[in-house]
Amino acid sequence: MSTFNVPTREEVTESNQVIFDNLENALGFVPNLYATYAHSTNALGNYLALSGAKTSLNAKQKEVVNLAVSQVNECSYCLAAHTAIGKINGFNDAEILELRSGKASFDTKLDALAKLAKNMTENRGGTDSNVVDHFLNTGWTKENLVDTIVLVGDKTISNYLHKTTDVPVDFPIAQPLETVEL
Repeated sequence: MSTFNVPTREEVTESNQVIFDNLENALGFVPNLYATYAHSTNALGNYLALSGAKTSLNAKQKEVVNLAVSQVNECSYCLAAHTAIGKINGFNDAEILELRSGKASFDTKLDALAKLAKNMTENRGGTDSNVVDHFLNTGWTKENLVDTIVLVGDKTISNYLHKTTDVPVDFPIAQPLETVEL
């Protein structure tokens, strides 16, 4: 695999410099994966627009999807980032590990969401109809289903970017799921 550098503010376009400044102000740093998007003039802004778009899923529900998808796609960067973000959104370590495995025994609706995200990702969108039916029967709507599909796509983009570029992970490394009994 070729080595990708993480571009600095000085190495990116003026429009990406503005985004870097906004990220620095909001987060205190520019995450390496976001910086990697800035190799393209438009990709970082486009990705952030997609990632920050309105959705019927709240922040905690989005993390359920992000964790399940990133585990299926074996993205060490996104697993590290979303483990940290999952904690910010109220999940504990055990819950995060369970969500990564595609389930949530602690919450029926989140369990259906995690199973849907995992199954959809594993089957590249050919989601098992029983999984979809279970999702809808636990109180989720068709709007939630469509928004989950968009979020799976969003997370898959970042998973693929990291797996292709292998830029350094700048979040605490997530515990390997294989070392945990669930």
